[in-house]
Amino acid sequence: MASIFTKIVNGEIPCYKVAETKDFLAFLDVNPNAKGHTLCIPKKEVDKLFDLDEATYNGLMQFSRTVAIALEKTVPCKRIGVSVIGLEVPHVHVHLIPLNSMEDARFINKVSLTKDQFEDLAKAIQSNL
Repeated sequence: MASIFTKIVNGEIPCYKVAETKDFLAFLDVNPNAKGHTLCIPKKEVDKLFDLDEATYNGLMQFSRTVAIALEKTVPCKRIGVSVIGLEVPHVHVHLIPLNSMEDARFINKVSLTKDQFEDLAKAIQSNL
């Protein structure tokens, strides 16, 4: 069965898209740790980061870097944190989280945004790519 992220890639589930290439997709996390929390994924469904072939792994890291730079220009923060955990969805994903404190990196603190706030934020990040 396809993961929720594959369903997003296939357009079966909507997302707040930030960036997209032929092989990768970045979108806002709908249950964010901090405003701007973004997920970067390969379009090809692979469960574990280190099971990616070398080219896809390197491509995902480069894509994530590009998105992180735009994110940092958009959301005021001290830095962009990177996390790859992958237990909640069996599809490789890189979390890019704007950080102002260590608390922002914990996956127990969440922020709420409206649909309009998500849409405006996605457009703002896109403008900094």
